Amino acid sequence: MKNKVIAIPMGDPCGIGPEIVLKALMSPLLKDAVVVVAGDTTVFTYLCGAYHLKNPFDRVIENDLQLDQALNDNVKKILYHLPLVDMSRFSFKVVSEMGGNAAYRSIEKCVDLALNSRVDALATTPINKESLKAAKIKAIGHTEILGELTGAPSPVTMFETLGLHIFFMTRHLSLRDACDAVTFDRVYEFIHVVDEITREQGFDQSVPLAVAALNPHGGEHGLFGNEEMEHIVPAVSRCREEGINVVGPIGADSVFHLAKIGKYKAVLSLYHDQGHIAAKTLDFERTISVTWKLPFLRTSVDHGTAFDIAGENRASEVSMVEAVNVALSYLG
Repeated sequence: MKNKVIAIPMGDPCGIGPEIVLKALMSPLLKDAVVVVAGDTTVFTYLCGAYHLKNPFDRVIENDLQLDQALNDNVKKILYHLPLVDMSRFSFKVVSEMGGNAAYRSIEKCVDLALNSRVDALATTPINKESLKAAKIKAIGHTEILGELTGAPSPVTMFETLGLHIFFMTRHLSLRDACDAVTFDRVYEFIHVVDEITREQGFDQSVPLAVAALNPHGGEHGLFGNEEMEHIVPAVSRCREEGINVVGPIGADSVFHLAKIGKYKAVLSLYHDQGHIAAKTLDFERTISVTWKLPFLRTSVDHGTAFDIAGENRASEVSMVEAVNVALSYLG
């Protein structure tokens, strides 16, 4: 059976992305993984020298034909060189147009490889929203970038943390806007989307999907807000009438724990921090973001560029290793 191939964009070079990639590829947990990293050779060469790390790449290539040959030769750790960083102007820890552009272009190349079936999935590294803005990239995050590059209209974000699965109905919105987005139509639609994904991916169908409540105690019948009564309960009820095994709204102070111990197959979180806090408190380093409804599978570390420790050889590779292994587990 042909080995599955994971593409990794280097991320913002001014942050910890290239560092965690190098360290992850040296991990015995990825010994047999076939990985193509898209990024600038000069950055990785510099880090190997500065940190006294063994260079983990078996071959450096510069075009798709060379990549095809490397994969045909069963090379496992491949660096796809993209001339994106001028080391004479490069600095760690800074927001920069060069860093934002390098991050975007490395993602763009990985997407191209996936769309042309040269790789099977992406495992992405941290990018910085301010650097993207400096590079005049309009999209504000990975999910938005991937949606634009692939034409996927509605990518869906899921967190996986030690068996806990959390889907997000909204992502990068203010809390006010996220609350306004809790409507019957949107909750109804997302229940259907999550139910479809969990069926396709072999989630345990003997237990229900849970929808997290928006307000404390699920609103207490209107004492603390009307969203549950007016939107969430009717949407859940309609979906149940249509045969979907879903319950809710379940108080957000308990629903994630109950899903963790197996009472629910997954949780539909209604806004960004509601699900992020739960997952990252359970295990920060092993919280992996998975994006569904793209033409390919995408996993990602779920931490930032960590400019405060970039260039200091202090970053942990645990999340990067986990992101690659989660991708391989879904690819089968």
